[in-house]
Amino acid sequence: MTPARPATDPAARMPRQIPFIIGNEGCERFSFYGMRNILTPFLITSLLLQLPESERAGAAKDVFHTFMIGVYFFPLLGGLIADRLLGKYRTILWFSLIYCLGHACLALFEDNRDGFFLGLGLIALGAGGIKPLVASFVGDQFTQSNKHLAKIVFDAFYWIINFGSLFASMLMPIFLRSYGPAVAFGIPGLLMLIATIVFWAGRRRYVLVPPAPPSPDSFSRVVRSALLAERAGAGRPGLWFALTGCVLALASFALMPTLGFVICACVALVLFLAGIGGGAWLQLERARGLHSDAAVDGVRAVLRVLVIFALVTPFWSLFDQKASTWILQGNQMAIPGWLPDWLNQPAQMQLINPLLVMILIPFNNLVLYPALRRMGYEPTALRRMTVGIAFSGLAWIAAGGFQLLIDGGDPLSILWQILPYALLTFGEVLVSATGLEFAYSQAPAAMKGVIMSFWNLTTTVGNLWVLLANAAVRNDAVIGSIERTGLSEAAFLMFFFAGFALLAALAFGLYARRYREVDNYRAA
Repeated sequence: MTPARPATDPAARMPRQIPFIIGNEGCERFSFYGMRNILTPFLITSLLLQLPESERAGAAKDVFHTFMIGVYFFPLLGGLIADRLLGKYRTILWFSLIYCLGHACLALFEDNRDGFFLGLGLIALGAGGIKPLVASFVGDQFTQSNKHLAKIVFDAFYWIINFGSLFASMLMPIFLRSYGPAVAFGIPGLLMLIATIVFWAGRRRYVLVPPAPPSPDSFSRVVRSALLAERAGAGRPGLWFALTGCVLALASFALMPTLGFVICACVALVLFLAGIGGGAWLQLERARGLHSDAAVDGVRAVLRVLVIFALVTPFWSLFDQKASTWILQGNQMAIPGWLPDWLNQPAQMQLINPLLVMILIPFNNLVLYPALRRMGYEPTALRRMTVGIAFSGLAWIAAGGFQLLIDGGDPLSILWQILPYALLTFGEVLVSATGLEFAYSQAPAAMKGVIMSFWNLTTTVGNLWVLLANAAVRNDAVIGSIERTGLSEAAFLMFFFAGFALLAALAFGLYARRYREVDNYRAA
């Protein structure tokens, strides 16, 4: 392993170690999407068969979205270990081994709930632990002399993610149907093992940036100073606000008998962050003098961005249900007889998403955005995200309309799902990639890692809304209210989430009009 080279290195060529990282990412993404995209069908047809048929769909959604909550929560742990203890390379390697062990559990314990759920937990830990690190590890391989080549690599990085997702969505349902769950879950496990070996094989070529020492002006220390600092003649409203959030977070665990640990823990996390963030905002100026002005301004920038992130969470509650609720809907739809045997599974409809992503990103950048600018409309990051959230709502209106037809007895072709998939994918392109770009530009250099961690948490909170909705429809009073609408539970929830996203888009757009964007890209 080589130490980090100085920025004055005259070599302006593509680093030789990049293919190892790209190869690792391609295999890992196939591995992740391969198991994720067959998880709901497997749960319904195999692992949850002991449940009454009417309860299997809801239980499968609970398992799936609990798993996704873990995948997007554990980046906090992976980032902390890499930044403070092991560095990126060793953290990625060790978490990848945990990842492989999780896949092995899925293949070995196909008929054992405890063993299978242990495997899901290990995959969530492994996949989440490496999630915030691989992209930044790519950036560590470049210097000032060849940084212009980094964009090519990041484009290839995003392309390989969708390439892996495309073929995983196409092939894994076939293996599940034809060879059973042991093979279907074993193949993603084999791909993850190959990913780990490929990453390890480049160990002597990587540039390693050592963990940074703790900063006296870190995000957490500035927030703590703001909350605890006293000011003569002034009260401490921020501290009391933060304490109230903490008390409510602890109190939420009293609902565990009804809602379960995962929901209560996520609600507690949201209340804790809201309390600490809101309290710090009220007293942030008290941190000046104790920390640099740049650090205090950086924390204020992060807190402003967190409001944006909170309004994005409804989008993820809709987006991730394409691998649960939409598969369940697809099971109720007719498969055209002319489709080949290798392309007639409801779970395979998910391949539309990565396929369209690979088309829409260049289309938007080369055709749509330039056309809008010529018409006098600047598609800023916040405008794009507002429209993207709204498109997710439209996708679910379409899905809800199809559900009404299904409930009415119409033999609707599954190919109609192409419409909501297309609308949702267009929304994803406007929200996901744009959100990362926006968050990076708004945060000062010292706060960019914090911002990326909070961005991952938006998906955790999005999946929390799904679990809360699923828990609500088990309440007799809620069930009675749904029945009085004349809608099925599935149709009602689809229109509910559509309205949820459209209201979020409205709130997002109103907040965006008042938000003053800054540019914190580093100087050339």
